[in-house]
Amino acid sequence: MQFKDILENIEYPSKKESWNIAGIIKGQNRFYKFDTRPIQKTKEGEIGKYSSFNTKADKMVFEAKDQWIIVDIEELHTYLKENKLKKVYLQDLLSKLEWNIILPK
Repeated sequence: MQFKDILENIEYPSKKESWNIAGIIKGQNRFYKFDTRPIQKTKEGEIGKYSSFNTKADKMVFEAKDQWIIVDIEELHTYLKENKLKKVYLQDLLSKLEWNIILPK
């Protein structure tokens, strides 16, 4: 299953953007831009994602074996700034942030 399979009213950026796909999560009513770039090995040798405070994406999507984990980017940025962090772990975000959605594949 691909992430696009859980979306309706799908749109793609017309040029290179900081988001990959936009749409409405099935069963919901808000249109969001999603950063769906895959998790990769970082320069430090860890597994993760890079992001920017200048992103135009509304949500960041993490693909796990049997689920999609969606994190609100505005809330993530606020958390990073308030705690003066440059690196966070997904498990910490799930417990520290309020707006998270976990959807089965």
